[in-house]
Amino acid sequence: MIKLHPQLEKDCIVLGEFTLCSLLLSNDTNYPWFILLPNRENTTEIHQLTVPDQQQLFAESMFFCRCLDTVFHPDKLNIAALGNVVPQLHVHHIARFTTDACWPAPIWGAVSAIPYQKKQLENIKKQLLNWFNENPEQAFHWI
Repeated sequence: MIKLHPQLEKDCIVLGEFTLCSLLLSNDTNYPWFILLPNRENTTEIHQLTVPDQQQLFAESMFFCRCLDTVFHPDKLNIAALGNVVPQLHVHHIARFTTDACWPAPIWGAVSAIPYQKKQLENIKKQLLNWFNENPEQAFHWI
């Protein structure tokens, strides 16, 4: 895994790694908010990845979207690679609900983050693990 940008290090919990990307969980219980971080140095944009890495990022992203859809049953999945605050390439995957804290507005800065408690974090890991075990087409290793 490459070194995390200080903001990602502050805001996220590292869960594990796919072939290309590390999987991070934003430490905010307001939303199931995950980040795929391609393990490539000095990359700020998707087009800077090699074509095989772009394809792998897309495959991991779509695989994880299916996971989020099945595990959380969101009303909408938001996927974004903004990088305005954190230039290190990372792709947000956020399960949104019509009942969430700021629906339908964007989540950035809308409400204060509520950190995960140990039991909540264990529950999310268990749900993801179960789904990954049932859908092994993308390799994943827990950290």
